[in-house]
Amino acid sequence: MITLEHVTYHYDAENVALCDVSLTIERGELLAVVGHNGSGKSTLAKHLNALLLPDAGCVTVMGMDTRDEANTLGIRQKVGMVFQNPDNQLVTTVVEEDVAFGPENMGVPSAQIRERVDAALASVGMETFAKSAPHMLSGGQKQRIAIAGMLAMQPAVLVLDEATAMLDPKGRRDVLAIVQDLHRQGITVVMITQYMEEAVLCDRVALMDGGRLICVGTPREVFSRGEFVREHGLALPAAAQLRDKLAAGGMELPVCLTSEELADAICQYKSVV
Repeated sequence: MITLEHVTYHYDAENVALCDVSLTIERGELLAVVGHNGSGKSTLAKHLNALLLPDAGCVTVMGMDTRDEANTLGIRQKVGMVFQNPDNQLVTTVVEEDVAFGPENMGVPSAQIRERVDAALASVGMETFAKSAPHMLSGGQKQRIAIAGMLAMQPAVLVLDEATAMLDPKGRRDVLAIVQDLHRQGITVVMITQYMEEAVLCDRVALMDGGRLICVGTPREVFSRGEFVREHGLALPAAAQLRDKLAAGGMELPVCLTSEELADAICQYKSVV
């Protein structure tokens, strides 16, 4: 779907935000990009739909080079982006009008816009709020509307740039459930996140530090390297942290990424000893 080849990007002469980053995003996958603040993960996200263009290297989206201005509209129709603060993406005073804003600007016929808006709101569980004012909704509900606005444009790829960072735990769980459902429907999803529990749910994890892509692998491959992950400024998922503490106390357990895995491992350990 998307290929980055030796991408380098500078915000200014002394600030290298991305340095020689190469990454392939496969069709239909759920990819997490993790890293501490300033690691370059949000800069990478903005290259995926041509909001930023590389100073060196190449980004190709479904065969389209982002550096070619003739491809910009096509790329942004294929790659939808949801940002950290949903208020920055809501542009009207009625929910259904906000969701319709993108398709209208794409020149989609009115009858199709109606169908797309209804389907997008249903997919995020917000159909009963179609006539509501966005500013009256909770943060989680606003983020659902922002996602619906992207879905109404029928993108092939959805990029969430720390889209759960400003939400409370319930709002975060709700948005994650929507993301997982979209993934099951075949949409390619890229999640930029600082929450390792979110990364655990993904097919692959790309770890960034200092503008460089440090490693890419399955969640189990990446988070089994606890000391390596910590060296790059990140904490392990909570279950993995507890597993390490138990292991340090003499309880030999396999790598555990979720509370369910940890509970099963402890039960099996107890049954053996």
